[in-house]
Amino acid sequence: MKATGIVRRIDDLGRIVVPKEIRRTLRIREGDPLEIFTDREGEIILKKYSPIGELSQFAEEYAESLSQTTGYLVLITDCDHVVAASGSGRKDFEGKPISGQLEDVIGARKNFLAEKDENAFVRVTLDDAGDYKQQAVSTIICEGDAIGSVILCTKSEKGKMGEVESKLAYAAASFLGRQMEQ
Repeated sequence: MKATGIVRRIDDLGRIVVPKEIRRTLRIREGDPLEIFTDREGEIILKKYSPIGELSQFAEEYAESLSQTTGYLVLITDCDHVVAASGSGRKDFEGKPISGQLEDVIGARKNFLAEKDENAFVRVTLDDAGDYKQQAVSTIICEGDAIGSVILCTKSEKGKMGEVESKLAYAAASFLGRQMEQ
């Protein structure tokens, strides 16, 4: 665990303020849910809660199945990180923070197809090398909230992605959203 040197007092209602610098670094926004853990040494640990994270094993299996069926790189994200990746190039994305562009897409609840040179094309992670030529993106909606995305990517310029890939991404996002509601 890393010490920050910041000390805060608990107020009369039992609240504590998480400093702005830490919230910014960890990408915690107002209204974001936090999980509370304790350990044997009496430490309290706050962790940003990810609903998709609870389905990570299921999301990995779903991504793998979709990737094997389509031949595409399949990425499943929550609002902060890539939670599942399958297909060629998955190691470049697993567990990495998503880009601000993708955060905006999720927040706007967009579903689209894009090619590399189009304005709609988004970098998936902060350090995305931009090797992919086409993508189908669909937002995962659960109980009215945008909680992540499903992305199909390909490096191939042969055979454009079309309505089938768009519907596959949408179906995967809808299915994962419904799984979260159960």
